[in-house]
Amino acid sequence: MKRGAQFSSQRGKRAGTAEERPVRSSKLRDVMTIAETEGLLRGERTQMVRGRMPEALVARAKKRTGIDSDTELIEVALANIAVADDYADWLLSRRGAVGGEVELEF
Repeated sequence: MKRGAQFSSQRGKRAGTAEERPVRSSKLRDVMTIAETEGLLRGERTQMVRGRMPEALVARAKKRTGIDSDTELIEVALANIAVADDYADWLLSRRGAVGGEVELEF
């Protein structure tokens, strides 16, 4: 996605809502919508995040998401981490945690 299409003419503000930006996976669209609703995508873009990644990792991530921009790919990845649902971890942490006072009928 071209930078000009992603940002509005007002400095630091995004054009459109998360649903209007072309993240192809419905899961990733939902992640971006949640991040936007929680205010995580508001404000000026002043934080610089960079790092060297294996080419194969970046290529596969772009292919799976349909995202061409490195910046947008990092944004979606960070949003996915920031709004992650911890239900599976919580559920697994309860393994074997049924109290002795609970009557189980078999």
